[in-house]
Amino acid sequence: MNYSIGDISKMLDISISTLRYYDKEGLLPLVNRTSGNIRIFNDTDVECLKMISCLKNTGMPLKDIKQFFEWCEEGDSTIEQRYELFLHQKKKTEKQIALLQNALHRINYKCEFYRISKKRGTTEVPGLQEELAMKFLNKDTEK
Repeated sequence: MNYSIGDISKMLDISISTLRYYDKEGLLPLVNRTSGNIRIFNDTDVECLKMISCLKNTGMPLKDIKQFFEWCEEGDSTIEQRYELFLHQKKKTEKQIALLQNALHRINYKCEFYRISKKRGTTEVPGLQEELAMKFLNKDTEK
């Protein structure tokens, strides 16, 4: 199936200017064009864009994403490099998740603290902070 740049923008929630930028930067080397030089995307391009979005969401720089796609084009001789790239990104992503999980615990702690404080009309509730800290915060996060 073929898609216009507008179709892709809506489908993947990526701005048209970003799609043009990715193409200009060589991240979409297989995108076809009409005789009028209009980009025509297909399902393979959609999958590439989904991978770009995935890797960007994990903080991978565009230059590394481009390198990944170049390795893909080179074929099986680059399997090891691609594997190592994804192992590295997996570790970085797991660290990000752990940081965000700790932040979520702290936010949940504060939400509960202020919910109870609002109900009681004061933040001066004896023992509340300690009680909630035991419930919501990890041992390695400070109160």
